[in-house]
Amino acid sequence: MKKPELLSPAGDMERLEYAIAYGADAVYVGGQDYSLRAKASNFSLTDIRKASKVVHSAGKKLYVTMNIFARDTDFHRMENYIESLADAGVDAVIVADPGILSMVKKVAPELKIHISTQANVTNTAAANFWASQGASRVVLARELSAPEITQIAKNVDIETEVFVHGAMCISYSGRCLMSKFLANRDANRGDCAHSCRWKYYLVEEKRPGLYHEIQEDGRGTYFFNSKDLALIGHIPELIGCGLDSFKIEGRMKSTHYVAAITKIYRQAIDSYFANPENYKPEPEWFEEIQKVSHRKYSTGFFLGNKGEEILDCARYEKTHDFVGLVDGYDEKRGLVVVSVRNRLSISEPVEILSPDGLVKEYCIPEMVLLKDGEEDVLVDVSHAGFKVGIPSDKPWPKFAIIRRRVSKDFNFAS
Repeated sequence: MKKPELLSPAGDMERLEYAIAYGADAVYVGGQDYSLRAKASNFSLTDIRKASKVVHSAGKKLYVTMNIFARDTDFHRMENYIESLADAGVDAVIVADPGILSMVKKVAPELKIHISTQANVTNTAAANFWASQGASRVVLARELSAPEITQIAKNVDIETEVFVHGAMCISYSGRCLMSKFLANRDANRGDCAHSCRWKYYLVEEKRPGLYHEIQEDGRGTYFFNSKDLALIGHIPELIGCGLDSFKIEGRMKSTHYVAAITKIYRQAIDSYFANPENYKPEPEWFEEIQKVSHRKYSTGFFLGNKGEEILDCARYEKTHDFVGLVDGYDEKRGLVVVSVRNRLSISEPVEILSPDGLVKEYCIPEMVLLKDGEEDVLVDVSHAGFKVGIPSDKPWPKFAIIRRRVSKDFNFAS
């Protein structure tokens, strides 16, 4: 059996480092040009060079997205950009546009090319076509079922990759025109306004001006929203497809999301290959995916669904808040140093998530507010942007994440 690569997203350098720490075999990032996530932090060329060193020093791989559908004006500086990516040592670029593929082959023929899911590869002939054009991998369309994926993966001479977790688009393989039409922001060039998440009403053709709101909740109904994809319960079937890479969506998602989701898929893949005959999913994996912010989960089209279980309203849910990152340990004062990302209080228990896979419950006894050049002050509560010290007789694991449980009734509209 082929052990698939686990490919995780990173919107910035912090998330890249956490993806690697929590078990990713490869990380994909967007540059500041030519990426379909223009509103993400994204990576400058300097950042990409640094990221390449970080990833390769860990024995992992780095892929850079160039997956916009380009206009002629987009090609003016593209040659220099591709040369810079090749010089930085990135392992592959992810493209959807044949013109960009041609440019990469011309400028950096040694640079591997992965074909984005935006290219709508839904059959063996299409995959073989991209192989004939010099691509080394295709990211298959999200609309395919397990038998269709298997048919393609086992009959092509090119690597195959599928998304296994994260947000899904209601338009075919993400080829959406709503944002351009409604907000003059071109989703196919990285500037999606997420128009499918807006609030809509139903108007009957012969009753103009009469707006019908479907009473699903107090905020209305979101006709176009899809559930999030989660295939953690179907690892054997995914591996049986013969794929080369399992991809997690989420370059716009938090450090907590990247770490937690990477961790459970790493554990699931490793658990299967350690003992395929006796493999069974662990209950804590399903608990873990509920802890990050998400829409209701679905298996998408993987089990052959025709879409009837994929659409949902735009409500997010989660069981835990991401409240801080462990930055290090002040041995002299016996303090674990924490960068606070959300309200952190000594009055409630927290969980500590670490790369070793363990989740530890903990109650913070006291907390010291750390400010450069100022005397430390004991505090009961700290907020995002501050650093605090938590007394401990030993360091906490590097790359540990602190989170706390939220109300069962928590939800918010996108």
